[in-house]
Amino acid sequence: MRVEDTDRERFVEGATERIIDALKWLEIVPKNLNSLVVQSKRLAVYKKAALQLVEEGKAYICTCSKEKLDEDRKKQEAAKKPTGYAGTCREAGIKIEDVRDGQYVIRMKMPKKGKVTIHDLIRGDVVFDLSLVDDQVIIKSDGFPTYHLAAIIDDHEMGVTHVIRGEEWLPSTPKHLELYKMFGWEAPSFGHLPLILAPDKTKLSKRHGAVSLSEYRQLGYLPEALVNFLALLGWNPGNDREFFTLDDLEKEFTVERVQKSPAIFNIEKLNSINAHYLQEKPVKELQKLLDNFGIHNLEVGEAEILKRGGFKTLQEMAAFIFQLRKEPEYEASLLVFKRSNKENTSLALKQVSGKIAILEDWNLENIQKQLEYTVIENGLANGDVFWPVRVALSGQEKSPSPTELAVALGKDKSQERIKEAIKKVTKL
Repeated sequence: MRVEDTDRERFVEGATERIIDALKWLEIVPKNLNSLVVQSKRLAVYKKAALQLVEEGKAYICTCSKEKLDEDRKKQEAAKKPTGYAGTCREAGIKIEDVRDGQYVIRMKMPKKGKVTIHDLIRGDVVFDLSLVDDQVIIKSDGFPTYHLAAIIDDHEMGVTHVIRGEEWLPSTPKHLELYKMFGWEAPSFGHLPLILAPDKTKLSKRHGAVSLSEYRQLGYLPEALVNFLALLGWNPGNDREFFTLDDLEKEFTVERVQKSPAIFNIEKLNSINAHYLQEKPVKELQKLLDNFGIHNLEVGEAEILKRGGFKTLQEMAAFIFQLRKEPEYEASLLVFKRSNKENTSLALKQVSGKIAILEDWNLENIQKQLEYTVIENGLANGDVFWPVRVALSGQEKSPSPTELAVALGKDKSQERIKEAIKKVTKL
């Protein structure tokens, strides 16, 4: 890992710490956490390298003002020519000792004719016309290097063999290959990944939902789900398999299966993957995770109803348990199924209350049997029994089954709520 913090206008205090925290959460831990390469601490290295290129005639001092550059660009646009640096200082021979700090930049001298072919690991051979490639600034007026120079020097010193980055960097690659040539270094292999777009095929933004890893973490997505989901954006394993651990991905991933076309960030796919991993969590781990969302002392019964599925995030799980633990508030009329009546509802609730009171083994199978017996023994319909019990336990029109709710609530709480429902029906 290295910290590329040379663009001071975009510098954000604490960003490095947040990135490290996120990587640790994903269990993608850099090996050099105690010796990070921080570009803002290496300014002397980059300037020395840039001045070496100036001395060798491979780069030059440029003193053109912003106003001059803007004027040149307007002229190029008016003449319908490609925009870029006009080359005013390219052969001026300005010496470093003749300029003051802050009054100049250093530009690399790109060849002005010919073509260069880049063999991209993902896109194959890509040809660039060098006459259209700008003389890139490599040291800015504030003394900081641009990404182009700093990344090349750091990649070389760190022994980087493969540069895999977003496709927006593909047009800059001829400049980077030229810099490697200028320094006499062997260039790494390059691969440019497709963009990740929103479902409407526009650039991802806040209007499409959460955009940072920390936001997804706060919403209750699991790190293994995010790793799995992100790996499948722009890459496929060559079969229908969709669940991969980080260890699996290390074995299965090949750059040859990375697609060229943009990937679509499908939140429903992420939800599906996250739900899968949530269901697989052992009860103790689920208890620990939900503790961070305000759910303390998660009961085994509560965990079981969560693990039966239907929850996309930890936040959804927490919201459900909060609601489950809260005493239900509902209109008494909700207890009566649409094809039932007050009398059958009252009878069903009283019968169920009596049957579950003597149950010794409180589990799904036994509770289900008592509800079924109530139906059969009293000549009732399923809706007469199952509906009011479910409403009594949840207070809601839509909820998990009454047996699942009863197990989650426990025997005492279930009895209390059914007795309260009997009182409500009596008053109808």
